[in-house]
Amino acid sequence: MGLFDGLFGKKEKESLSQGLEKTKENFFSRIGRAIAGKNTIDEEVLDHLEEALLSADVGIEMTLDIIRRIEERVKKDSYLGTSELNAMLKEEILNILPSGGGMENPFSIPEGKKPYVILVVGVNGVGKTTTIGKLSDHYHRAGLQVILGAADTFRAAAVDQLTIWSERVGIPIVKQPMGSDPSSVAFDTVQSAVARNMDVAIIDTAGRLHNKAHLMDELAKIRRVIGKLIPGAPHEVMLVLDGSTGQNAVEQARQFTAATEVTALTITKLDGTAKGGAVLAIASQFSIPVKYIGVGEKVSDLLAFDKAAFVDSLFERG
Repeated sequence: MGLFDGLFGKKEKESLSQGLEKTKENFFSRIGRAIAGKNTIDEEVLDHLEEALLSADVGIEMTLDIIRRIEERVKKDSYLGTSELNAMLKEEILNILPSGGGMENPFSIPEGKKPYVILVVGVNGVGKTTTIGKLSDHYHRAGLQVILGAADTFRAAAVDQLTIWSERVGIPIVKQPMGSDPSSVAFDTVQSAVARNMDVAIIDTAGRLHNKAHLMDELAKIRRVIGKLIPGAPHEVMLVLDGSTGQNAVEQARQFTAATEVTALTITKLDGTAKGGAVLAIASQFSIPVKYIGVGEKVSDLLAFDKAAFVDSLFERG
């Protein structure tokens, strides 16, 4: 049984396939045009292939790497033709992506880390609060006790949205009035998680990237107060990125990783874009694992990222 079958049930496979539909349509229509009427992989085919990869926002670096690898294979084996192109592409993308993923149970917590504290970062509008809500629901369904912390105290909408999720899932939330010190909310959340013997504490933070120094100071302060209560916490700092922004998401990842220590990535809104290749660009460029991807509105559309499953689905036709 491969990773795709082991990690994903039928529902997850369908969600992933549907979520990547726009990317696949764009990608394959361009590749189809590239090889129309051709039997051999020549310079023109490679130019069109490069265009197809860039249009899916795979990124210049990874695109050039893929093209170079295919060129080398074609030189070595003159029998390789356009009929083998998809299989070659799939193979080379998998070769470039770092190993990892394939978690046995993506909605579990490591032993000896209770409460498991997750700090969630990302700019406004990327689906950060929704991701927290979906993630808390997954943990809750897995039988874990979850508490939320509304430390994005600069946006009433963020606190309100998180409150709605806490009511929907049936889990407690810690919040303070607008404009309160975010580190105070984080402290109260973790303190409450310890007192109530919670398994997981997920803390939302403000997403202001225009003032990186302020963001860095704020996140550093939150980390300090959490660490006083639980040495080594937060155990995970998750950066949420909007996949539909393509290379902008790559740039945000670059800026956030420079501002604070990020340990995991979630890429959202892949169902609304033809730029799903940004996941590949992000996964190949950063030494931080892509842990989850968002492929739709439903709670079940937050999926654990597995590179084999993702690439399988990307090349799945019909």
